Amino acid sequence: MNQSNYPLHIQTKPNKLQRIVTRCYKLPQALQAFALSTVFGRVIKFAGTAGVEVLELKGARSVLRLKNRKKAQNHIGSVHAAATGLLAESATGFLVGIHLPDSKLPLLKQMKIDYIKRSTGDLMAVATLTDAQIAAMHNDDKGEVTVAVTITDSAAIAPVNAEMTWAWIPKKR
Repeated sequence: MNQSNYPLHIQTKPNKLQRIVTRCYKLPQALQAFALSTVFGRVIKFAGTAGVEVLELKGARSVLRLKNRKKAQNHIGSVHAAATGLLAESATGFLVGIHLPDSKLPLLKQMKIDYIKRSTGDLMAVATLTDAQIAAMHNDDKGEVTVAVTITDSAAIAPVNAEMTWAWIPKKR
């Protein structure tokens, strides 16, 4: 990611994940989501197995999709509750991951998921960070952020309310 994707007051050195994402965005547009999803699926094996797709990962926003396919379905034919949680975790975790310096380790601290109604079809997750959250990840040795994630289904209804709290600590050397 280049510096233009960040607020002007946050000076960042791209971490390893950011450098990979930047290479994906240098590909032709038709290949970018495929490349991001492939990289993500190799790093996070469970998400790759479930078929989580990364559609966008830029600046303070991520957009991921999980298609309603047999391998991610429950007994009533909709996306399984655990797969929905994986989608929310993935959208927030990948976003946090591109902002944390390589010297810090991200850790999921809390998942809050309220299942409101049965989903219809595929699920889309959109996670966002604030400028203050991004700055804290760069400036504080330890900390945490609560990342809101909006999940909608094919009917454009939000069947789930979710937020994930991510912490970070220094990596041991």
